[in-house]
Amino acid sequence: MLEGKEIVLGVTGGISAYKAAELVRRLCQAGAKVHVIMTQAATRFITPLTLRVLSRNPVITDIFAEPDHWDMAHIALSERAELFIIAPATANIIGKLAHGIADDVLSTTILAIRAPVIIAPAMNDNMYQNPVVQENILLLRQRGFHLVEPEYGELASGKMGWGRLASVDKIMVLVERILSSRKDFLGETVLITAGATQEPLDAVRFISNPASGKMGYALARAALNRGAKVILISGGTHLSPPADAEFISVRTAQQMYEAVLTYWIRAEIVIMAAAVSDYRPRKVFPEKIKKEAESWVLELEKTPDILAHLGKEKKGQILVGFAAETKNIIENAQKKLKNKNLDLIIANDITAPGSGFGTDTNQVTLITAKGEIEHLPLLPKIEVANKILDKIQTIKGKKFCEK
Repeated sequence: MLEGKEIVLGVTGGISAYKAAELVRRLCQAGAKVHVIMTQAATRFITPLTLRVLSRNPVITDIFAEPDHWDMAHIALSERAELFIIAPATANIIGKLAHGIADDVLSTTILAIRAPVIIAPAMNDNMYQNPVVQENILLLRQRGFHLVEPEYGELASGKMGWGRLASVDKIMVLVERILSSRKDFLGETVLITAGATQEPLDAVRFISNPASGKMGYALARAALNRGAKVILISGGTHLSPPADAEFISVRTAQQMYEAVLTYWIRAEIVIMAAAVSDYRPRKVFPEKIKKEAESWVLELEKTPDILAHLGKEKKGQILVGFAAETKNIIENAQKKLKNKNLDLIIANDITAPGSGFGTDTNQVTLITAKGEIEHLPLLPKIEVANKILDKIQTIKGKKFCEK
């Protein structure tokens, strides 16, 4: 997603400066070329050596340092940068940016930058809520700066409050969105289901499956990056939803069914990536069932078939389903594709290495209603998500030509 992108990270002097190490690591993993500029205060919290090793590039800390080449290092970076991130951004640097003050290497570089700038504030909650700081942040937003809001949590003072640096995941989502060159889903709404449903048995137990939601959430991120408006309906997962998605949390298959029927009429594209329980207990016990009987017969009943219902009722929408199989992968997926009137189905062997539940990678086969079959190699789920979106674009184009 970020292959070859030139990104400059500015690190300022706050306790959360140590988190810059993880951000550098994630950016580099995504293929970006990362250059770090640190204020002198930042070097008191994390060493330049740490960020130099992780970024594999020199770290700039002094505006008066002798340049390695004929051009001044910080000015050279301002010319090359495709994105500038300041994380953490203290109240001090926010105030400098808002009022055009350039008195160190970081603030000087930012004044010369033409690329988009992301600021991720981190500070004491009272400081963050100070009207002066809020006015400075508003001024920067009005000038086109991108803001990753701080989170609520434990602060350096030990108290709970707003001002904790946003998670690296949230920062990465915004980075990918800004640097995404494709906006081929602009103006379209994509509904995506994700995660596992849970069917309660008693007050503490439920029937479910190991689905992590990673594939559905990757699809949501990819669609947002490509300009779509995303409605994400999610069952159980430990993942945080993308900030810009319209998010609906559900637990049971019945709740997912009702949520999908409420929202799907707003979408041009529906991708059903959730692992929905096929059966639920016929009786739900209000209290915890005690371990007394030697055996216990559990009676199950079918849950609503959301995909089949959408297949019957769709009016022009592109409908995409998933088939997680353990044998006869292609045959079973093709049968599901036909029976549920889908435009596209994504089949995968959940027993294959790197392709089961909870993994960060997937190896799938894309099968269209026209009978086209495309086998993909083992890929990170975000890349699989983009391959699926590419196939949807192809299907859209063919439908348009048939009209």
